[in-house]
Amino acid sequence: MGNPYQYAKDNQDRFLDEYQELLRIRTISTQPQHAGDVARAAEWLKAMMLKIGMKRAEVILMPAGRCPLVLGEWDGAGADAPTILIYCHYDVQPAEVADGWDTEPFEPTIKDGRLYCRGAVDSKLHVMANLKAVESWLAQDEKPKVNIRVVLEGEEESGSENINAFVAQHPERLAADIAMISDGAILAPDQPSLTYGLRGVTALELHVSAPLSDLHSGHWGGSVHNPIQALSEILAQLHDENGTVTVPGFYDDVDDVTARDRALLEKAEPFLQAEWDDVVSAPAVWGESEYILPERLGARPTLEINGIHGGYTGAGMKTVLPARAFAKITCRLVPRQDPARVLRCVVDHIKSIAPETVNVDFQFGGMGAEAVLLDVDGLAMRSAAEAYRHAWGAEPVFERSGGSVPIAFECMKVAKEVVIMSYGLKSGRAHGPNENIYLSNFYNGIQATIKFIDVVGEGRR
Repeated sequence: MGNPYQYAKDNQDRFLDEYQELLRIRTISTQPQHAGDVARAAEWLKAMMLKIGMKRAEVILMPAGRCPLVLGEWDGAGADAPTILIYCHYDVQPAEVADGWDTEPFEPTIKDGRLYCRGAVDSKLHVMANLKAVESWLAQDEKPKVNIRVVLEGEEESGSENINAFVAQHPERLAADIAMISDGAILAPDQPSLTYGLRGVTALELHVSAPLSDLHSGHWGGSVHNPIQALSEILAQLHDENGTVTVPGFYDDVDDVTARDRALLEKAEPFLQAEWDDVVSAPAVWGESEYILPERLGARPTLEINGIHGGYTGAGMKTVLPARAFAKITCRLVPRQDPARVLRCVVDHIKSIAPETVNVDFQFGGMGAEAVLLDVDGLAMRSAAEAYRHAWGAEPVFERSGGSVPIAFECMKVAKEVVIMSYGLKSGRAHGPNENIYLSNFYNGIQATIKFIDVVGEGRR
C-alpha cells in the first residue's frame, strides 16, 4: 500500500472533492437560523471520522453549548504510546454576496490555483488537511506509533461555550502528550511559520443615550448633547496620537518585548510587511512607533473600535437628533493581562470621561480569552518545525499572532505540550469577502500533519 505520504498524493483529487463538500455547508455558528447546518456538518464529520478508520467518533453537545463538537479517537498504538490531540474548528463567519464577494460565498470556486469560499482558510482547510492526514496513516498496514484524538469545534467563532464546558467536565477525554492546534496562517505560500504566541481578547458594547426618543433637530438641536457626537468624543479619547491606549491600568501587566523576541520577530518582518502591503494597503502603517510591525501585530495589546451605529443611515436626509448611539469595542491582550481586569479598566475609564449630558451603559458579549505564549525550544515545537521543513522544503520562522485562539488556553490544561500548526495565509482574507486558499497549502498541510505524526511517533524530537 506504500506509505502515508504517497497515499495522500495519490488521493489528492478525492480529498479536494471532500473538502469542497464540507465547504458548501453553511456552518455559521453566530446565526441561530444556521444551527441546523452546523448540526448537519457535525454528523458529516462524525461519519468521515469513522469512514477513515477512527475507532470511535461522537457528536457532543453540552447543556451550556449551542453548537456541537465532534470527537474522534484512534488508540491503536497502545497504552504506552504518546497521544496527539488535534484541534480544529468547522464553524465559519457569516458571508453574503453583498459583502463584496465576487462569487457565491458558499459555492467553492477554483481559479488560478486558489479556492474561493467562506471557510476555505478559516478553518475548514485545517479540518480537512488533518482528517486526510489521519486517513493517510490509518490506510496503511503499518499504523502510526501514536494514539490520535481529533476534536472539531462548532462554535469557535461565537463563544466556545460548548467545548469549554466539555473540557471543564471531561478533561480526561482530551488528555494528551501533545495538543496540536490547527488554525491561523503562515507568512507566505512558500514560507511556513510557527506561531509561538497568541493574543487574548475581551469585548464590550458601549451605549450612549440622551433624549427619550429621536427628536426634530430644528426644534431641539443645540439643547441636547447628540449621542453620536458624545460617543465620538469618548472614543477619540481612548488613544493618543501615537496609537497608545490611554486607559489607566491598561498596560500594568504588560511585559517589555525581550531581545530574543525581537530577534525572532525581525525574521518575520519582511513577510509581514509584504502581506500588510497586499492585504491592508492603507496609506501608511499606524501604531506605536517604537515597535516594529510584527511586535505591533502580536506582542503588543490593542483597543479596537469594531463597529459604530446611531441615527438615520438610510437614503436621503432626515434631520433627526438621535436618541442613542453605540459602539462595539474589543481589546487584544498579551500574556499576563487578565481579560476581566482589562475590561473593568476600560469601563471605569469610559465612565470617568463620559460627559454628564448623556447616559452611558455597557453590554458584555461573553467574549474573553487569555493570551498564550509557547516554548520555542519545546519538543512539540521542534517536531512541528521538522514537519514544515518536510512539507514546504523551507525552514520555518517564528511569529506571535495578533489573533486569538481561545481553545489554546484550554488545551494547556489537558496536554503536556501545545503547538500551533497553521496552513492558511493572512492574504486568504479570513472573515472577509473572497476568502481563499492556495490549493498547494491544502496539500502541503496534509503532508505536514503526516510528518508531524511520524516524527512524534518515532521520537525524533
